This record gives sequence, structure tokens and C-alpha cells, in this order.
Amino acid sequence: MADIGDDGSAAVPAENLRKLEIRMFLFLTVVLAPALSVAIVGGLGFAIWIFQAIAGPPGPPA
Repeated sequence: MADIGDDGSAAVPAENLRKLEIRMFLFLTVVLAPALSVAIVGGLGFAIWIFQAIAGPPGPPA
């Protein structure tokens, strides 16, 4: 039977915890950070494009 921690969850061996931390770090740095960057920049560009389509291009009034 698995050891139970103080908070009622199953205790995770230190080696498994380290592997989990490394996998999560790689996921965050290789997948999530680039995906969020592309989504944020793309979303901002789309919002500016839509605003300019409605309000007209920037510049002094004609």
C-alpha cells in the first residue's frame, strides 16, 4: 500500500518528483511559453487590424 502524506495525498518519491518537475519545465518552456507568445502577439495584431478597419488608418485627419 502507498504511503500517505500529511495532506492525505499519496507520497511521491523524490526521484519521481524530480522527473515530473523536469517534464513540466520542458513543457512550459518548449510548448506553453511560445504558444502564449504567438497567441498574445497575434491577438493584439488582430485587434489593431479590426480597429483600423472600423476607425480608419492612423494619421492626421484629412
